[in-house]
Amino acid sequence: MTIQIKDSSLLKTQAFIDGQWVDGDNGETFAVTDPATGEHLADIASVGAAETRRAIAAAERAMAEWKTLPAKSRSDVLEKWHQLIIENSEDLAIIMTAEQGKTLSESRGEVAYGASFVKWFAEEGKRVYGDIIPTPSDRRGVVVKQPVGVVAAITPWNFPNAMITRKAGPALAVGCAIVLKPAAETPLSALALVELANRAGLPTGLFSVLPGSDAPAIGGEMTANPTVKKVTFTGSTPVGKLLMKQCADSVKRTSMELGGNAPVIIFDDADLDIAVAGALTAKYRNSGQTCICANRLLVQEGIYDAFVEKFSAAVSEFRIGNGFAAETTHGPVITEKAAKEIHSKVENAVAEGATVVIGGQPGEQGACFYQPTVLTDVTDTMRVFREEIFGPVAPVFKFSTEADAVRMANDTEFGLAAYIYTESMGRSWRVSEAIDYGMVGVNETAISSEVIPFGGVKESGQGREGSKYGLDDYLETKYICFGALQR
Repeated sequence: MTIQIKDSSLLKTQAFIDGQWVDGDNGETFAVTDPATGEHLADIASVGAAETRRAIAAAERAMAEWKTLPAKSRSDVLEKWHQLIIENSEDLAIIMTAEQGKTLSESRGEVAYGASFVKWFAEEGKRVYGDIIPTPSDRRGVVVKQPVGVVAAITPWNFPNAMITRKAGPALAVGCAIVLKPAAETPLSALALVELANRAGLPTGLFSVLPGSDAPAIGGEMTANPTVKKVTFTGSTPVGKLLMKQCADSVKRTSMELGGNAPVIIFDDADLDIAVAGALTAKYRNSGQTCICANRLLVQEGIYDAFVEKFSAAVSEFRIGNGFAAETTHGPVITEKAAKEIHSKVENAVAEGATVVIGGQPGEQGACFYQPTVLTDVTDTMRVFREEIFGPVAPVFKFSTEADAVRMANDTEFGLAAYIYTESMGRSWRVSEAIDYGMVGVNETAISSEVIPFGGVKESGQGREGSKYGLDDYLETKYICFGALQR
C-alpha cells in the first residue's frame, strides 16, 4: 500500500468482526484504487452472508451489557473516540483523498464534520427524556425510550467518513450495537474509523465493519436476519426501495437518505454575487458528488444572462487534478463508469438543444475526470432536469414568475434539499413553504451540520440524521401504566 501516513496501523485490509481483524471465509479480496491515478491501493477482504451473520450475533451479545450502562458511561467512550478522530485527522484525510479522490482540503473538512457527529451524540445521548402522563383515574402513564436494537448500516462512497459517524454516533449513544457495510470503493476510511473506535474502548462485538464486493449477500443477510431491528442506508433511491421491501418481511425500522434533485432558485431581487458564490459551492463541492448538490439552477429571466456570465467566469478558474496537489480545486469523480454516465447526460442535453458554455467533455487528466461544465438553453424534458447528475455539470434553467419557479422545483419525485436566493422576506417564507423538500436554504447553501435534522421527503427518503431528532430513529417509545396508586 502506497498511502503515506504517520500511523500506518490505521491502514487495515481485513474485516473487523467481533473485535477481531479477520479475512473472509472464502479468502476472496477486492481491489481499491485511486480514482485520480488509477493506482492500486490495496486488496481488501471480501466478506459475505456468513460473516455478516456472525457480526450480527456478536452485536446482539455486546449490546446486552452496553444498553444497561449509564448514558454518561457510553458518552465517555464516544468522547474518547471523538478525540482519537481529531488526533488522527490528517491521516484520515490522506486515506480519504487516496481512495475517494476529493481534494485534501475537502477531506480535512469532512473528517472534522464526521467527528462533530460523534461529539454531538456523545452529549445528546445523555438527554433521552421520557414523560409522565397524568390520567383521569387512579393511574399514571410513564413513557420511556429504549434502544431499538441491533442496527445494520450501509454507507456510500462520497462521504466515507461522515456518513458512518452520522449513523454510528446516535446508535451507540443510546445503547444500540451496529454492523456496518461501507461502500466497496472506499472501505479504508471505514476500517480506520473502527480501529479508532476500538482503541477508544468500545466493547468487543459492538461495532463491526464488513467490507465486501458482494453487496446483495451482505445486505440480504442484514435485511433478513431477525436479530437486526433497524436498517439505515444512504445511497440511491432504487437500492433504498429494494432494502425497504426486504425489511418489510420482518417489519424492521428503516431510515433512508436517498437521491436528490436539488434546485437553486435565484430571483431577480437576489444579491447576484452572493447567489453566484452559493451556487458554485452547492454545485461543485466534491466535484458535484453530494446528495444535496445543486442539480438544477433556476434563474429568473431578468438576471439570467448576468448570472450565467458571472457563474461561468468563476467556473473557468477551477483547476481539476489530483486531490493531493495544492493547486487542485476539484478532484476526479469516483469511477470511469461514473464519468461516462455524466457525459451521456451532457450529450443528451446537447442533442436536444442545450448550449455548452464551458466544459462539456471528459477531463484530460484521466479516465475518472470530467470538466466542470455549464449548460444553458436547457429544458425540463432533458435528463439533466429529471435525473440526479452527481457530477460537475450545472444546467441553468430560465423561469418567469414565482409560480413558475415553484412548479419547476416541485416537478420531481425527489425532495431532499432546495435553495432560494431573494431579498424579499415574504417571498422567502412563501417559497420555502410551497416547495416540497425536507431542507431549504435561504440565501445560503452550506446548510448541513451536526445540529440540524438532515433528511428528505418523497422519494428522497425517510427519517432524519443529526440534531436532537437524530436520536429518535434509534429509539423505541415504550408506555408503562401504573395502577392502584392509592393502595
